[in-house]
Amino acid sequence: MPKVLVTGANGFIAGYLVQELLDAGWEVVGLDDFRKYGRVRKSYEDHPSYRLVEGDAKDTGLLLELLEDCEHLVAGAAMIGGISYFHTYAYDLLAENERITASTFDAAIQAHRDHRLEKSTVVSSSMVFERTERYPTPEGEQHRCPPPASTYGFQKLATEYFARGAWEQYRLPYTIIRPFNCVGIGERRALGDVEIASGNVKLAMSHVVPDLVQKVLKGQDPLHVLGDGQQVRCYTYGGDIARGIRISLEHPAARNEDFNLSTATATTVLELAERIWKKVHGDERPFRVVHDPPFPYDVQRRIPDVGKAERLLGFRAETPLDAILDEVIPWVREALADGSI
Repeated sequence: MPKVLVTGANGFIAGYLVQELLDAGWEVVGLDDFRKYGRVRKSYEDHPSYRLVEGDAKDTGLLLELLEDCEHLVAGAAMIGGISYFHTYAYDLLAENERITASTFDAAIQAHRDHRLEKSTVVSSSMVFERTERYPTPEGEQHRCPPPASTYGFQKLATEYFARGAWEQYRLPYTIIRPFNCVGIGERRALGDVEIASGNVKLAMSHVVPDLVQKVLKGQDPLHVLGDGQQVRCYTYGGDIARGIRISLEHPAARNEDFNLSTATATTVLELAERIWKKVHGDERPFRVVHDPPFPYDVQRRIPDVGKAERLLGFRAETPLDAILDEVIPWVREALADGSI
């Protein structure tokens, strides 16, 4: 049975990933300091092949101890959030994530040299392509387009360089994963999130799908949308991204490669908002919107080239947006009722 250490195991994407790995027969050690969400119980916590450790991903000694009998590492721990989050914490996010990344790779390099670690897998971000003008955007474009303007995108790009540097100097193999607009259930109100006003509704989450769902469920009319609503995104189900990461751990073709993990279907924010509106209200209310000023780093287009993951790994994100919303809307409704978001 292969064994993997997942840092940031209490996070949103990791919640899908840990379940995916356990279902596929992996032994999983999860590390989290519960700083972002507090203690949120996961359905798999009592699984016999799962061990959850409370600790700091900056603790190199602890990481090395946990990696001693692991073949794989998924480096997912980070300060991370939606657009208002990385505007609010522009410096802290950069500084803290650099510390986490350096500590993680210090431990991984030693574990590869002295123990069983075969490969590190880094969870990066589509924001490394923040300033591209090439669509769909292929892997490798991060070396051709200007560097990200946001500290979040810049730090994620730096994380990729850590992975490449650890290979070049210490021969630690790597895989770089870039999720695009992960959507699903289980994302709670972050302890450090700041409430922002959006019309008559205050939000403490800053990812577009849960934000829009909350506003529609709370009866906001007209619906407030950031910017002109023509921003293009590819909304990808968390379960699909988890499957892609799991395949990348298992597949030899993923060694020293980077992959965009995303659906190929592009949707504007305005189209997304109207779909959510109709799923909640049906034809009872006409769809109406007003446009709020956008954030400075609100990227207008994120459209990945997904051919490499399909060609090398046989991976394709297949869950359609309507199916995602049919899962997310009831979950948000229940979370609003119990006050957890």
